[in-house]
Parts: sequence; C-alpha cells; structure tokens
Amino acid sequence: MVELWIGQKYVVYLRKVSTYKKVSVKKNTEQISAPVPTLSEKLQRGDLLSAGCPSRVVLKHITSRWGVLALMVLEGETRRFSELRRLIDGVSERMLAQTLQWLEADGLVRRVAYDVVPPHVEYSLTPLGQQAAQKVRSLADWVEVSFPAIMQHWDKTTAN
Repeated sequence: MVELWIGQKYVVYLRKVSTYKKVSVKKNTEQISAPVPTLSEKLQRGDLLSAGCPSRVVLKHITSRWGVLALMVLEGETRRFSELRRLIDGVSERMLAQTLQWLEADGLVRRVAYDVVPPHVEYSLTPLGQQAAQKVRSLADWVEVSFPAIMQHWDKTTAN
C-alpha cells in the first residue's frame, strides 16, 4: 500500500488489487509538519526569496518595464522589430533588442531571421511565452483598473 499526502488535510491510499488499483481517500485528523524539501527539490522548484535563485533572473526579464510590454504586444501576434518599437512607445532600440534577447534566451520569444536584403526578422511568442503573456496581462489589467485608487494614495502622500 502506498500512502500519499494531499496538502495537510487528506491522505490517499493506493493499493494494488489484482490487475487494478484501489484508491481510498481519508481525511487526515492528525497534525503533521510539512516535509522538509531536499536540496535537489529546492533547486528544481526554485526559491525566489533566496538571493541566489536562478528563477529571479527570469522573473526580472518578464517583469521588467519593457518585458511586460513586449510580451503583451506579442501576445497572439507575429511582429517585426520596427513594429514592436512603434507599438511600445518610449523604448529605445537598444533596450528593446536587449529585452527581446533576454526573453528569447528564456524560451519565451521565438526569433525568425529571413536571409533577405534588407534583413527581415520576426518575433512571436512560444507556448511558454503565451502563458507568461497571459499572466502579465492580468497584472497590467489590474494596474489599469486600480489606477484611480493608486492615484488617490499618491495625492495623499504628496499632500503630507
């Protein structure tokens, strides 16, 4: 019999009975302490609060000012560099190029360069990039909806 914990509330028992598995679920009535993750589990999962966590680099790329906007503009679209630059008002050519390189290195953006004169390069999101774009769009939508309340707090702090 194999015992699996689901959170701290339920225990799943798996028992092989002839050619099929019998599954039973029971509510846990005893207090248990959370299992201590091994080092390899921590490294595999990542620990964003730790200064040395490599996931922080990806988080920085995705949530940077230009990373968020690039992901949003590329969501569901394939665009050329010049089009991205026009759509993301205020971004310099250098910063846009660097941001796209970061996102490409993280596997979020696909870059396709065509061997033609003049050079033709297209950018689109990978499936992983589509997931990230949906998440940052939700955050950006929340900021836009909440902006009037945020501005009221700005007004209060500048008045003091």
